[in-house]
Amino acid sequence: MSELPKARVATTSLAGCFGCHMAILDMDERLIDLMSHVEIDRSPLTDIKRFTRRCDIGIIEGGCCNEENVHVLQDFRKNCDVLIGIGQCAIMGGLPAMRNAIMHSDEPLRECLEEAYITGRNIRNKTHNVPNDPALPLLLDQVYPCSQVVKMDVQIPGCAPEGDLIYDTLAKLLAGRFRGFEPDRVRFD
Repeated sequence: MSELPKARVATTSLAGCFGCHMAILDMDERLIDLMSHVEIDRSPLTDIKRFTRRCDIGIIEGGCCNEENVHVLQDFRKNCDVLIGIGQCAIMGGLPAMRNAIMHSDEPLRECLEEAYITGRNIRNKTHNVPNDPALPLLLDQVYPCSQVVKMDVQIPGCAPEGDLIYDTLAKLLAGRFRGFEPDRVRFD
């Protein structure tokens, strides 16, 4: 991979579990080689919270369940040449999107929040209130995959994707050779 040019990469985690960021570590020793060819900009891995300049690649984990997720995703689209959705939450909403299927009343979000904070079987909320602090981002009516909010250039499937697939995709992107996935590389077992 020594022929790869230096590139700027940013990452973020939206509505997900941070498992895809952990899967990046599954590149093992190849992560050291990769880091010699990239600079990390905005990322929870570096605790840099704002873009310092334009990035070649943005890696998004998680879908959009609140207004903050939408703003962060739009900021990544504006500041990254190539935007990668990594994992099922970014691609399809993942586990957070399970709330989309259970909301069936006239006020589905209220029903979901009441179940989570007030009426749920094992809830011990003595105030019987749903959190509503102004500092909390407003929840969306449902959880959206990233591609329903902004244009995504590449989507790496899996929950979480294997480190090999992440590495191969990044290496090919950096070398200008990514043309999609080989059928035998993407599997769901």
